[in-house]
Amino acid sequence: MQTASTIPSIDAASALRCVTARTIDLRSPSEYAEDHLPGAVNHPLFGDAERELIGTLYKQVSPDAAYKQAALLVDEGVGDLVSGIAEAVGRPKPEGEVEAVARAITGESFDAITRGVEVSPATTLPERPVIVHCWRAGLRSLSMAVLLRALGWEEVLILEGGYKAYRRHVIDSLEAASLPEAFVLRGLTGVGKTLVLRELEELRPGWTLDLEGHARHRSSILGMVGLEPVGQKAFEGDIAARLRAGFPSDLVVYEGESRKVGDRIVPAEIWGSLTSGTNLKLKTSVERRVEALREDYLASEGSRGALLEQLPFIEQRLGPVKWKGVLTGLLNADRIDELVEALLEHYYDPLYSHSDKGREHEATFDSTDPAACAGAIAAWIEAAKARRGSAPRRSS
Repeated sequence: MQTASTIPSIDAASALRCVTARTIDLRSPSEYAEDHLPGAVNHPLFGDAERELIGTLYKQVSPDAAYKQAALLVDEGVGDLVSGIAEAVGRPKPEGEVEAVARAITGESFDAITRGVEVSPATTLPERPVIVHCWRAGLRSLSMAVLLRALGWEEVLILEGGYKAYRRHVIDSLEAASLPEAFVLRGLTGVGKTLVLRELEELRPGWTLDLEGHARHRSSILGMVGLEPVGQKAFEGDIAARLRAGFPSDLVVYEGESRKVGDRIVPAEIWGSLTSGTNLKLKTSVERRVEALREDYLASEGSRGALLEQLPFIEQRLGPVKWKGVLTGLLNADRIDELVEALLEHYYDPLYSHSDKGREHEATFDSTDPAACAGAIAAWIEAAKARRGSAPRRSS
């Protein structure tokens, strides 16, 4: 049994495997927004401005001045913070004055809360552990763990090494990734590769790895329109989570991508798997491609404004004399089909033809109906695997 002066810890790999864990990220909102553990809830000990103030005091004045300011901020907000954490993990709000408990622990100095406290790996895990963490298991997470356990929360642990250790785990797992046989959906912009990929995942759960979905980007110059792309760290964290889920049918299906999905770089092992996979070509009519892109790029509020910001770049690439104002003019005149046709004919199709030159495709599928196309692709892959004596297992 852990003593009062010992705080149990859990490593990143074990925390990610624990499906009953509730994770509380104590870092500032901006740190959390950049990336966080899957399912983690942000209850910052200090806000962005407060964290900056404490850091400035630490560097320019003294550690003691920083600790005193931190203690003041904690004393003012710790009651609300603990109540918020309690709500997040399904615990009743603590009875009594949390601030008084915090002051009793800290004494004269904020860093006193961690004096004499040891951290030791948990020998057994609670049924529903509450994992608190900050950047690297420093003062923020340790002080909160001490406080919560003083309030009777025996299920509280800290994340060993904090977010930094989780990030290292993500990088290591991506570098060590071993991918099964790959199949890659390719075709001109607008043929519906993403739609087919997602229909395929519905039809055969566990078959796909959706890089654009993880990046929140369509992987083109207009790919962010109507979406909220994530950063590189969050992109890699999402992919690592998908890899942890595994591929029960011993195959993976991708949408054909370049090395970058928007500004996000595809991890090396994933890229190697994608580029060495069996290529399957999708095709449909120009009319269907126009319809698909019109629905895709103008589906959300604010998409038109985002398009207006991006179109001048394409006009410049096509030729600043001939094309200046042409595409933006079509959008402003609400001539959407003409705009999309022009983008396909003069920009996207030539780019794809260049990148696809010399590439072999094992089969071609009509993608006009994404669900029907997904069914045909699933049947083709299963038949191809069966011919080689390696039929994929159906995912339940």
